[in-house]
Amino acid sequence: MGAPVWSKEFQCEGHESTLLDCRSSNSTRSSCSPGKAVGLTCSEPIRLVGGASRCAGTLEMKLGEWRPVDGDNWALREAAVACKQLDCGSALAIEHRKSSDRPVWRIQHDFVRSRFPLREFVIPVNSSSTVDLTCSDSVRLLNGTSLCSGRLEVNYNQCNQSKQSWTSVCEADFDQQDAEVVCRELGCGPPSALQGALHGDMGAPVWSKEFQCEGHESTLLDCRSSNSTGSSCSPGKAVGLTCSEPIRLVGGASRCAGKLEMKLGEWRPVYTMARTLREPAAFCKHLDCGSDVSVKKRELQA
Repeated sequence: MGAPVWSKEFQCEGHESTLLDCRSSNSTRSSCSPGKAVGLTCSEPIRLVGGASRCAGTLEMKLGEWRPVDGDNWALREAAVACKQLDCGSALAIEHRKSSDRPVWRIQHDFVRSRFPLREFVIPVNSSSTVDLTCSDSVRLLNGTSLCSGRLEVNYNQCNQSKQSWTSVCEADFDQQDAEVVCRELGCGPPSALQGALHGDMGAPVWSKEFQCEGHESTLLDCRSSNSTGSSCSPGKAVGLTCSEPIRLVGGASRCAGKLEMKLGEWRPVYTMARTLREPAAFCKHLDCGSDVSVKKRELQA
């Protein structure tokens, strides 16, 4: 504490506009112990509306009033930040929608970083573009180098929207078939690495059951499970997972040649003006196809 201590006890009912509108009474405490000053984290004024769950729908933000967020230039990086701030795991898919021009909030995407609130980069504009997001509300990967890698956490309290509860998973309770389900649920390619503490050690409680996926399930929580044989998880044993990127080459003479497609909910060709096409070697590396040999752009029929 670097200031005097408030001498009254607040007795808010929750509907008041400001804290000082609340009733208060003299505090029964004559002092406040070191380390007992109130710290507070408020959720971001963003939401997803009109979707099948709280983690899917049209992205809206409140700055005085709720407005849709302008969808221009949104990609998975921006979506990942929004999903994280909504406590909705990883970003699975983005869909841009067109409508008549209306007031929206535009997030200056060039400045978006996960450690800063989205509201710090907002300006009001008129636009005909909005964005729909689908986030994973049951599993997420943290501290990875991409959206398809990181330390695995599972949300075991999906029914309580106000109190999401994420747990780490011990590698002894997780195998290759479980990893295949997680990667598919997140919209990524097949698992390429499965290793304890690959992306940091446990930052949450440990999942108490052993997953027994058969590999065909849509989500990890659809899998059968049994009580774990271990009573604890040793340091360095939290599951770290790397899934391959959801990209492929189709229509060529081999799996390492053809038209480049990416899956974000569905497979689509990659737009030829995308920045990443200046580095085709990165795609070849992701596909485990060695070095790039040639790049050819094609015109598609509208």
